[in-house]
Amino acid sequence: MSAYDTFVSSARNQFDRVAESQRAVIITAGEWVAEALAADGFLYAFGTGHSHMVAEEIFYRAGHLARAIPILEETLMMHLHAVEATHLERKTGLAKQILDVYPAKSGDVLVVASNGGRNAVPIEMVLEAKARGIRTVAITNVDQSFRWPSRHASGKRLAEVADITIDNCGVDGDAAVSLNGFPHRVGPPSTITGILIINLIVIHAIDLLVQRGVDPEVYISSNTNGDNHNDRLLEKYKSQIRHL
Repeated sequence: MSAYDTFVSSARNQFDRVAESQRAVIITAGEWVAEALAADGFLYAFGTGHSHMVAEEIFYRAGHLARAIPILEETLMMHLHAVEATHLERKTGLAKQILDVYPAKSGDVLVVASNGGRNAVPIEMVLEAKARGIRTVAITNVDQSFRWPSRHASGKRLAEVADITIDNCGVDGDAAVSLNGFPHRVGPPSTITGILIINLIVIHAIDLLVQRGVDPEVYISSNTNGDNHNDRLLEKYKSQIRHL
């Protein structure tokens, strides 16, 4: 089988494992988001390094919630100083500083994505959120995270501190494809599975709200007829969502 086909097959298998084995916890997370939105709360999402893309997935895009806020800290992302970001996500004390600039409050829901689940900042972000009465959901590779020691002073991994944990069912080292004659595996699947999971959470939440007669606010593609609709949502939320 070619590397192309191997990665496609691996991704499909991982999607299927997530959908089947993680259904119950994904549904619970969706229920929590629906409850938060029905009570005028918000969905927040956070990740460091490449996992920040899972947080960006929920933000200001067609088919997604208007009341969804990514927690974006540039020093922990990849577009400024990627090497420095790798070291910073291991540093204690940053999560509180980051969360303090967002109006997250009791009744909201926070999703934190970290494939390795062992670095200090994602772990502390969950602990800070829980201290504020925010429900927390981890997206992580459970098997991978328990192969290595935590980098947090508590000795705990992300999967051990979140209210609920969703396993991305990933592969060891986050690389899925072995090539003949090459010593390293390639093809990291954690981003696409993380994005699958957070979309399943949001879709289930929206479905529940519709079933309950609540009209969830979602964006429409600005490349169709969405401008007027979206403008009304932007006017409503631009003072509450710092990245708009």
